[in-house]
Amino acid sequence: MSEGVVVSRAAAEEAPIVANLMQLYIHDFSELWFDREVEGELEADGRYSNYPELETYWRDPGRQAWLFRIKGLPVGFALVDDVAHSPKPIDRAVAEFFVVRKHRRRGVGLAAAHALFGSAWGVWEAATVRRNAGARAFWRRAAETYPGVRDVVEEDRHDARWDGAVLTFRVG
Repeated sequence: MSEGVVVSRAAAEEAPIVANLMQLYIHDFSELWFDREVEGELEADGRYSNYPELETYWRDPGRQAWLFRIKGLPVGFALVDDVAHSPKPIDRAVAEFFVVRKHRRRGVGLAAAHALFGSAWGVWEAATVRRNAGARAFWRRAAETYPGVRDVVEEDRHDARWDGAVLTFRVG
């Protein structure tokens, strides 16, 4: 089902593609922010606020933006960095991950996650907000089905750093 998914680092000239997909991501995520005053609200121009640190994914060597494509067309993205949501040391963290609705539940996300894991060995982290049970199940499955993953640990955190699940695992 995930046949044809191409996962590649997003070049600087592709930043607008990621920014456009980010609008869809924020739209989907906004349903989890129903009780928050500011997050998930549209601006006066009908767009969501820009992701505050998006441009850093092309200038900071510890950050990477990735695009997922099928038949050359974008179907999702990931932002990967080294910012941990728990005190455990990590090498890579999935900061944001998105697949457009048309391509969900067809193996696209799993193929993309596995491609990301294959890009760098070490300790990975995927943190999910408490209300996003589907994402929590997805990351658990992605880690458990990738060859060579070990030391999978899932924590439930509720502190100043994070409120939700933090999954860590070693790749390689």
